[in-house]
Amino acid sequence: MTDNAPAPAWRKSSFSYSEANCVEVAAAPDGGVLFRDSKDPGAPVLAFTAAEWGAFLDGAKKNEFDDLA
Repeated sequence: MTDNAPAPAWRKSSFSYSEANCVEVAAAPDGGVLFRDSKDPGAPVLAFTAAEWGAFLDGAKKNEFDDLA
């Protein structure tokens, strides 16, 4: 992101009941998705393309990651 880019509008799941142990997502200027730890907003941010994020969401909807919970 450039210095004059607007700050990302971070949001977290409505299922998040506490400030601890949360992740936040925001739309990236290039159409991708930004991902961060809400407990450490100054830490590095992960950036995913729209295709990568879509593939992750598709896998989550198909329960492909349930063994990790």
